Amino acid sequence: MCSEESPTFEIFSQRDLAEPLEITCAAGTAVFYTHRSPDKSTCNQDTIGFVVCPGGAVVLIVADGVGGEAFGEKASLLAADTVAKTVCQAWPAEDLRPAILDGIEHANRAVLQLGTDSATTLAVVEIRNQNMRGYHVGDSMTLVFGSRGALKWRSVAHSPIGYAVESGLLEEDEAMFHEDRHLVSNLVGTENMHIEVGPVIPLTGRDTVLLASDGLFDNLHTDEIVELARRGHLKQRLTALTSVAHERMKQAAVDLPCKPDDLSVILFGRKC
Repeated sequence: MCSEESPTFEIFSQRDLAEPLEITCAAGTAVFYTHRSPDKSTCNQDTIGFVVCPGGAVVLIVADGVGGEAFGEKASLLAADTVAKTVCQAWPAEDLRPAILDGIEHANRAVLQLGTDSATTLAVVEIRNQNMRGYHVGDSMTLVFGSRGALKWRSVAHSPIGYAVESGLLEEDEAMFHEDRHLVSNLVGTENMHIEVGPVIPLTGRDTVLLASDGLFDNLHTDEIVELARRGHLKQRLTALTSVAHERMKQAAVDLPCKPDDLSVILFGRKC
């Protein structure tokens, strides 16, 4: 999947993967999963993708489309594809940050031009020179954690509930069952869209980077996610995560979260 001369990218839209896909190149290994909600017959509105650049830089993308009928998946595909192509066109830029920001801005204009009132969340992570940086719009989120379970960084969901948890007004347990959990206050495809740029996080050989749509975070608590994904083979970790998430979606329990939704997850571990 790696090119010695120019970046390569791949986008997965409207897909229902039976098992995780894996790519390996100079920066490390990434595994990908996306599948529609178990309670619907319409297509998966999530899109996932990646860009692999010469020299080891990697860009990972998760987008969760919002909109009725076929419009949500169009928005998520357009956003992910636009970011990936903008990064590729900017190569060989020494700093990918401007290209990613430009890509998200271009994506916002492109989704607005669809004229369908559709929109999408977007989580993007760049990994380069053993460092990562996250960018996001909406409630698709990113975590970075070590093999012993220490959480190094977590993005904040752009939603009333996400901000309430971050400010300490709500505990995560309360937030999982809150009636406003579905509300999102910042989306690609809106006039007032804004991009949150995370800090540069150094990655050790045992750190894991996780990007996911809210299908994961609405069905598993953060400590459950970290425990399932912190060690072992990346494919096995991802399978464990998605299996538990789908189980929660299919069977409601009094004391466990249950929110059927499309589910997309990417795990990345760098080479030591």
